[in-house]
Parts: sequence; structure tokens; C-alpha cells
Amino acid sequence: MRYPPLAIAVFLSVLLGLAVAPAPAQDDLRLPDIGSSAGELLTPARQEQYGAMMLRELRNYRYTLEDPLVDDWLQSIGNRLGANSDRPEQRYVLFMLKDRQINAFATLGGYIGMNAGLVLTAEREDEVAAVLAHEIAHVTQQHVLRGVERAQRDQVPILLGMLAAIVVAQAAGGTSSGDASQAALVGAMSLIQQNQINYTRSNEAEADRIGIRTLSRSGYDADAMAGFFERMSFAMRGNQGGYSTPDYLRTHPVNTTRIGEAKQRADQLRQRGAVTATTAVGEPGEQVVRVERVEDPGVAAATGKPNPLLPADFRLDALPAALAGGTGQFAWVQERLRALSATTSDGAMREYEALRRASPDGLSDPQRYGLALVQTAHEPAVAATELQALQRRHPDNPWVGMALGEAESRAGRHAAANARFDQWLRRLPGSRPVALTYARVLVEQGGTESGRRAQEVLRPLLARAGEDPIFQQTFARACELAGDEARAGEAYAEAAFLNGRPEQALMQLENLKKRGDLDYVARARVDARIAAITPTVLELRRLGVRDPDMQRR
Repeated sequence: MRYPPLAIAVFLSVLLGLAVAPAPAQDDLRLPDIGSSAGELLTPARQEQYGAMMLRELRNYRYTLEDPLVDDWLQSIGNRLGANSDRPEQRYVLFMLKDRQINAFATLGGYIGMNAGLVLTAEREDEVAAVLAHEIAHVTQQHVLRGVERAQRDQVPILLGMLAAIVVAQAAGGTSSGDASQAALVGAMSLIQQNQINYTRSNEAEADRIGIRTLSRSGYDADAMAGFFERMSFAMRGNQGGYSTPDYLRTHPVNTTRIGEAKQRADQLRQRGAVTATTAVGEPGEQVVRVERVEDPGVAAATGKPNPLLPADFRLDALPAALAGGTGQFAWVQERLRALSATTSDGAMREYEALRRASPDGLSDPQRYGLALVQTAHEPAVAATELQALQRRHPDNPWVGMALGEAESRAGRHAAANARFDQWLRRLPGSRPVALTYARVLVEQGGTESGRRAQEVLRPLLARAGEDPIFQQTFARACELAGDEARAGEAYAEAAFLNGRPEQALMQLENLKKRGDLDYVARARVDARIAAITPTVLELRRLGVRDPDMQRR
């Protein structure tokens, strides 16, 4: 479903409370006309609301890449960096976009998006973490919020501008497909909206400085930021050949001065600070690394204030290597993204053939994994054979194990696939990627028993799945197969809402409420969701903005 361009503009400016004209006092959906302080302009709760709305609209445009394994990896890096940022209490929500352009951005409420192309371009996880640390710094230093303040002063629709800028970036090149509505929206917004996600030079310098510190505190290589910027700078110099500048460089321009300052900052951190311990926290099956930083004993001695918490023989070069580097999943993430972000399976096959020819040793194991993912859609038996060989070499790798289970299921070997997933559930209890992948395999198999088993697998995640569209869609189908139509209706409505279709969600909930078999608890849940969604839908209807799919019914 796509909204027409005028509807998109009105939808966002109204739904997000960002109309151009000053808002009447009684209109709770609009921003207060105070415009003097960014901190007063939007409360943290309102920032969170706007960030969530932004993500839902990007899903509605089908720009996001929703994959449990990739999501879990990206969010784990964000949690690790966020826990060691200047605002560890801030909630950071990270999401992947399928476009292969090199780009990343931060929006209100700690919502941070990254293109698949940036991960495919990076050479190691530390570089991805460096970009994310930079974007997190834009949030902690309230650069995004200051941009909102400027937009309010200039009477520019804030979030509409942000979304339009992202649409510009995603539709300008890469693999995303555009249509007339998107083109019209982009043309109407022009370049002024790009400023809503751009930053001043001082903002960029501050985000670099704070981001490198966060990177170092989190146990990543502090040199990774300068290294990534340097390679991006080389890409920009290649523009003379007719290639476009990576979008990341348009919103985050780099030069030799900035690269030099990043290197200098990394050197200073190595001389002044150290990490001493990590603490694992987070949801079951998820690890968030909190790295504590202490003052360098040499610096403390120079000031005459030795650190009493450190042993006298403590040295910086004695730090355990385990505290540095990434998750160990980066190469597998890259190839999963290569497979999932390809425009067509034939294009992906050609890409892997080119990689095979380019290497004297042929494809690496992660690349063979990515190729098998592509083959699973059309040749599951062939993919299963390849994945079995990889599983023997990497028996503890859940990425390979789950891909093998999917291939076996699609090849008709359901019992073997389900037994494999049951084993992974026992090994990684509470893991969202394992549970969601297994449940999707089960609902693909079909049948009442598969539906009931999928419900069992997903129920442990139910309490923390309120903002998870993959979960809601999968749980809805599982409930449908199991014969629980009322619960399926609730989940389908939640999936519609999370994918930017509030009017469809409201209609589904209102129809569900008419059922005579709803118990008291279910009816209370439905009533609560109707009450939460109705004000937004009514305001849209008042202004004549309707979901085109709903109008065709």
C-alpha cells in the first residue's frame, strides 16, 4: 500500500504534529509554538513517539530490511555502544534499510537507521560500530533536537522533512524501486528538507569526538572511525569518473582535517584511558557489553592523584584481548545482507559468481553461506547440501544451523528441520532470531499442529514483542493455523499498525470487537488498542486523508 504524494505530506505533517501553520492550543497532535529551547520543544516521550512514527512510515515505504538475525546483530552493537555513551539511560532503536547506498542517519527518540550498503562496504565490525557511535553522539548531544528547533522556527514540517530526505537518499540510486508517488514527494520537498538530517561542522566535529570516546569505552578499535572516513574520502575523490558521491558523505562530509582529528583523538584515548571490566546485561539470549573506563595510572600519577582502585603493577598493554573487537559475526552478517538486499535472485547469483572469479581461493565460507541463502528460494535441496558441509566446519554457528533448517524444510524434510530447530532452541533459550525463524518455518509448513507448535515457540517472546512487526505477522499466522482466530486478528492488526497502516489496524480491531467469543481479557486488550489508535485515524479522516486500500474496499 502506498499513499498518494499529497496524502503523504498531509499525513506526516498532521499525524506527527508538525503542521506549517501555528497549532491551535487544543490540538494535542501539534507541536507547542514556543520555539526557544530544543529541550522544551519536545519531551523525551514525544521524541520517542516521533521516532517510532518515522520507523513505521519507512516500513510502509518498504525501505526497511526486516530480518531477525540482522536485527539482533545490529541492535546488540547499538546496545553495547549506548550503554557506554554519555546517555546510557537513553533507549536506542537501530534498524536496517535494504538499500545498498552507503548511508546512516539518526532521528528523534534515539532511532538510528543504517543502509545495507554501509555494512557491505565496511571491512570489519569496528567500522560499523564507529558509524553507529557517531550517530549515537548526534542523539546524546541533541543535534537532532536542535535541528527540530530550527525547523520549528523556520516553520518547516520537521518529520516530513526528515522522511523526505531519507526518501531522497533511498530513491536516488542503489537498489530501491521508486514510483510516481515517491518521485512527486521528493520533488515537492526539494533540497531544503535534506537540511533536517544534516548537521553543522561543529555538530560533526562534536559527534566525532564523542563517538570515538564511546567506541573506545565499548571495547572497539578507536582508529576505526578515521579508517572508515578515509576510505569514504577516497570514494569521493573517485567522483571524477562519473560515480555519485556516497550519501553518507553528503550528510557527513569528510576532509583531511576531520580524518586527522579523528586519528589524533584515537591516539589521545589510548594514552589517557583504559578499560577494566565488562558486564553482561539485557534480555534472555541477548548480551549487552558495558565496558567501564578508568583513568590511566600514568596520568593519575602526573596529577599526584593515583587511582587507589588499580594494582600498582597495572599496565595498559596488559588488558585482555577479549575486551576488544566485535561479535565475531560480521562476515556472516555481510553475506546475509548481500543475499537479502539483492534486487533479484539472479542478480545475487551473478554477484557471487563474480566474487568466485575474483578470488584465487574461491568463495569463503561466509560467502558460500550467502550463496546458499539465495539458492534456498529455488533450489532448497542444493542449498541444504552446501549448508550441511558448512555446518560440519562450523557446528556452533547458529546462522548456518538455522539456514540449514530452513533449506531442509523447504526441501520437504520437515522432521529433520524441526528437530534441528528444537536443538537450537535448547541451546539458545529466549533467542528472538531462533524462535522467529523456527516459527516462520512452521507456519510455512502449514497445518494445525504446526500452528500450535509455532504458538508455543513464540509465546516466550510475547511480552516484549509489542513493537516487533515480524513477530506480530508470524504470531498472527500461527494463531490462524491453530484455529485461534480472535488472537490472530489482534496480531494482524498490530502488524498493520507497525507497518504504517493505522486505518487498516483500526478497522480490523473494530471488526474483531464484534465477535461474540472474546473473553474479558481479550476484549480489554482490543478496547485499549482502539482507544490508542482512534485519535490518529480520526484526525486523518477529518482532513480527507484515507488509506487508498481502504477506499477501494
